[in-house]
Amino acid sequence: MKIVIINYGAGNIQSIKFAIQRLGYEAILSQDAEEIQNADKVIFPGVGEASSAMKMLKQSGLDTLISQLEQPVLGICLGMQLMCHSSEEGNTKGLGIFDVDVVKFTNEVKVPQIGWNEISNLKTGLFTGVSENDHIYLVHSFYAPLCKETIATSEYGLSYSAALAKDNFYGVQFHPEKSSLVGERIIKNFLEL
Repeated sequence: MKIVIINYGAGNIQSIKFAIQRLGYEAILSQDAEEIQNADKVIFPGVGEASSAMKMLKQSGLDTLISQLEQPVLGICLGMQLMCHSSEEGNTKGLGIFDVDVVKFTNEVKVPQIGWNEISNLKTGLFTGVSENDHIYLVHSFYAPLCKETIATSEYGLSYSAALAKDNFYGVQFHPEKSSLVGERIIKNFLEL
């Protein structure tokens, strides 16, 4: 199986690569369009600020490529947010895969949300073997509100999308590579889709 982690300069890519190796698979880091298109599974990570990450995607032409991929694609954290219609962070137009706009948490909660939180209302095979209210690790100031593409939720002052899915695209707000055995199970499930 050919697994490609998109390397566009805004991802926590080494820890994702190590998490995949712990499961007995190898992943390649690449921003080469042909290599990404020929992958069996694509992981779209993201750490940092939305508008500068989108700028890097556009410079490499990956912004148009990602939304045209037909194999399973997993967006992680900022990667998931960039797959949405837009983000309030830097007033950024996203890839438009998920039909939801990413917004900032209100001042009623401490931002960013950092640490462990429960995940619930689990849907799809991405969460096979994961239990309601299992804990995942998050670091974020912006979130995708609940929408028709929500496949898992988390609570932080309000209920929001912890994961999204549409067709061959999946996105998780949390970091599965830092979420212990639960995150490892989610990565394994994605690789076995």
